[in-house]
Amino acid sequence: MGAGWVAGVTRARAMLSRALGRAEAKEVASAPGLDAAVRHLSASPYGRGMLPGTSLDDAQRAVTAALLWHLRVLAGWQPLSGASAIRLLASGFEIANAEDHLRTLTGTGRARAPYRLGALAMAWPRLARTGSPRQLRAALAASGWGDPGAATPAAVAVGMRVSAAVRTATAVPEAARWAAGRLALLVGRHVFVARRPLPRVSAERAERLLGAKAVAAASFADYRRELPPAARWAVAGLAGEADLWRAEGWWWDRLDEDGRALLRGSRPGRATVLGAVAVLSADAWRVRGALEGAARGGGCVEACDAPA
Repeated sequence: MGAGWVAGVTRARAMLSRALGRAEAKEVASAPGLDAAVRHLSASPYGRGMLPGTSLDDAQRAVTAALLWHLRVLAGWQPLSGASAIRLLASGFEIANAEDHLRTLTGTGRARAPYRLGALAMAWPRLARTGSPRQLRAALAASGWGDPGAATPAAVAVGMRVSAAVRTATAVPEAARWAAGRLALLVGRHVFVARRPLPRVSAERAERLLGAKAVAAASFADYRRELPPAARWAVAGLAGEADLWRAEGWWWDRLDEDGRALLRGSRPGRATVLGAVAVLSADAWRVRGALEGAARGGGCVEACDAPA
């Protein structure tokens, strides 16, 4: 391990204390209601914004905002390559900001404060200054995100996610299987559940990870069969596209398992840091699911029950 990684790896291991853990997430999910779950979390690392009367949406957003802050702190301790890798793995926050901004521009959603990305921003300052969907598309096209193919909310959402997956797999080999599996789920839901064709430019990008035959598949069975092994694992065992929702939980469970394996690795370095990012991210997803379980009246959801 180079000297530049010593502080970064040490901080990564220390940041794991910010994870709630599977057992405590079950306690949150088993709370008799959302207010009780929020009270429980108010004294946890996710406590900021957990106030009495907080809605489910706001409580879940507070969880992801806490994760973002932890990742920003972690990135600040890393050498350049480590910080760049974390920025790619955290790209979902910039995507969420862009989607919220586009909804505001089109009048289809309530305005809310964007996630504060700090040094994890890629093009957000430029995107935030756009005043129309057309300008937003142009700003994306001029950035590392690339042209989403159209200025519609659906095209921007899928285009940015495809771009993020491809860039992550290319620049962060340790995360390539995560990115490919995530993209396999995205394309499967978009094409075979929502019954929408991918914008041409997004389809061409997706081919880089999924292969041309999979992206052009006419049925989910054909799609699953044509996926490369690096992506097929995410949909293996599914009877059909109607079961894709189950695969979401499997993907997060795999992320958690792989992250812990990286943390146990014998050679500390960037992989150790990425392992911490994976574990922290999976923990936040699990806590968001626990909040939903509590809001339904108490009872664990799939996020809590996934095997360790």
